[in-house]
Amino acid sequence: MLPAVFADDDLAQRFVAGIDEVLAPLHNVLDCLDAYFTPSLAPADFTRWLGEWVGAETEAPEPDGPAGTGAEARLTEAALTALATGHPQDTRETVALRAAVTAAVRLHRIRGTRRGLSEAVQLAFGVRPEITESGAAAWDARPLGPFPGEGRPHLHVTVRLPEPGPAAEHRLERLVEAARPAHMPYTVHVTTAERTSDR
Repeated sequence: MLPAVFADDDLAQRFVAGIDEVLAPLHNVLDCLDAYFTPSLAPADFTRWLGEWVGAETEAPEPDGPAGTGAEARLTEAALTALATGHPQDTRETVALRAAVTAAVRLHRIRGTRRGLSEAVQLAFGVRPEITESGAAAWDARPLGPFPGEGRPHLHVTVRLPEPGPAAEHRLERLVEAARPAHMPYTVHVTTAERTSDR
């Protein structure tokens, strides 16, 4: 609202209208700022930046076919179920991105653990991995008992996909390298999932 002396002035009205047109989008962004930091509500480009900011695994899965079969379809279903909201125009890649950013903080809390590694791989590939490791924990009332686990540390992660390829193995290797305990040597293996017949 302008003071009464400017309310009838045409130049003042046009000047203020121009300023309002420039500043209105900024006010809209500030009014909705909390939505920009909620992955299910934020625009896709901002969600991608948010993913880089929180260190989320944001690489999209390789499409298996035109309809998005295999691991990508399972990931999409899991992500849609987990998010329960989102934009109707979201692609499978954007849905996976939103799921990764949503899970990033929780995954950082359990990073370096077997559970954290398992959940990170499941989020990225849509299947639960098989993990074997050398570590163990035990309790014994007698002192000087045998140490649990194996003397030589190792970690092996196997993922079974409908159509594995070199890109999936490379992606799994990068993911395990980032999510494993820092001191652990590791190996990864991507193999073909056993097909089950639906009756």
